[in-house]
Amino acid sequence: MPINPDAVGTVSAPTQSSWTSKDSLLYALGVGAGVEELAFTTENSMNVDQRALPTQVVTLADFSGAFANVGSFNPAMLVHGEQRIELHRELPVAGAVVTTGEITRILDKVKGAVIEVTARSVDADTNEPMFTNVMSVFIRGEGGWGGDRGPSEPRNVAPDREADARITYQTSPDQALLYRLSGDRNPLHSDPSFAAMAGFDRPILHGLCTYGFTGRALLSALCDGDPSSLRSMEGRFSSPVFPGEALTIEVWRGAGGAVFRTLGQDGRVVIDNGGVSVG
Repeated sequence: MPINPDAVGTVSAPTQSSWTSKDSLLYALGVGAGVEELAFTTENSMNVDQRALPTQVVTLADFSGAFANVGSFNPAMLVHGEQRIELHRELPVAGAVVTTGEITRILDKVKGAVIEVTARSVDADTNEPMFTNVMSVFIRGEGGWGGDRGPSEPRNVAPDREADARITYQTSPDQALLYRLSGDRNPLHSDPSFAAMAGFDRPILHGLCTYGFTGRALLSALCDGDPSSLRSMEGRFSSPVFPGEALTIEVWRGAGGAVFRTLGQDGRVVIDNGGVSVG
């Protein structure tokens, strides 16, 4: 069965997931935090309370069941297109959530289909909203049924001027091996033979790892390192990154937030149309 456009609005069964202080520490290390960010990388430093990076929410919600009604497709043709997170409160360093995933859009891009899933996570004890993930994937070869193509104008276009802030982080050649311990064990990011079958000469970095590096830069540039100030963050993945590359995040400040993009070591854009709100 091909992609089913009528799946829009279908909702998955609720799933519960949890994380510990150790999981938060491991995630922070996986996205490059270190000795200069002890609030995220240690739990017992004198006069420093442990806190969680906001972008960790991308690893905490299981909404795979939302895809049950979208039809059949070749998973090898699927690529992560965009990611948005919304924080309804500061993410605790340990906790549990119940997540419900909903298919919120299916777009016909002719050469492929875009499927958007919105996953809403509430505190498992209080039922209060904690965070929301909105993920879109592009599935090559599954378009052409004559459906809605979606908006043609991109959001969060970088202004035609110098960025207000520019932060560069160096990834490690081993970065993907560390980040994968936060949940994404896809061998595309660890196995050279599997990466070669996908057309890469070596394993690539997880897009969400690049997203986490970017989130750290935005905390520094806009929030003075305070994770409670970041309200939302979104961006479009435009090019793969290899472990060991330097990443440069360019930020243009505005009212209530900023526009941003992330560049690879050679200057290509790897996350585009980035937008962040703070408060």
